[in-house]
Amino acid sequence: MYTIEIEETFDVPRNKVFALFADHDRFGKLLGAPAKRIKDSTQADPNGLGSVRKIGIGPIGLEETVVGFEPDSLIEYTITSKSPLKNHMGRIRFEDTEDGKTRVNYTITFDDIVPFTGKVIQAALEQGIRKGIKRVPRYA
Repeated sequence: MYTIEIEETFDVPRNKVFALFADHDRFGKLLGAPAKRIKDSTQADPNGLGSVRKIGIGPIGLEETVVGFEPDSLIEYTITSKSPLKNHMGRIRFEDTEDGKTRVNYTITFDDIVPFTGKVIQAALEQGIRKGIKRVPRYA
C-alpha cells in the first residue's frame, strides 16, 4: 500500500477552501488537470455524495466517485473506472486552526496493479497535488 499525506494551512476561510476542493471543475483547475463533473449528486450539493468526476482526457481519463461528504469538513473519493491503481481512497479533511486559518489534510492511499509502478505513481501524484495546493489562496 502506498500513502501520500499532505498538510497545508491557509489564511482563507474554511468554507471557501472547502468549496474550491468540492467543486469538481475548480478542483481540476487547481491541480492543473482537466476535470469535469459527469454525474450529479442526488443531494443538495451537485458535487456531493455520489457525484462523479472525470479527470484527464478521453480514454486516459479516470472517473472518481465521491463516497464521503460532510460540508466544510470532509470529502472522500475513490476511483471507479479502470485504473492502474486498486484500493484507492482519497480523503481531504478541513479544519479551523486556533489562529483562524484553515488546515487541509489530504491523504491518498492505493495499491498498484502493475508491480513496481506504485512508487512512480506516488511521486507524480504527490508532486502534482503539492504544486496545485499551493495555489489555494489564489483560487479560493
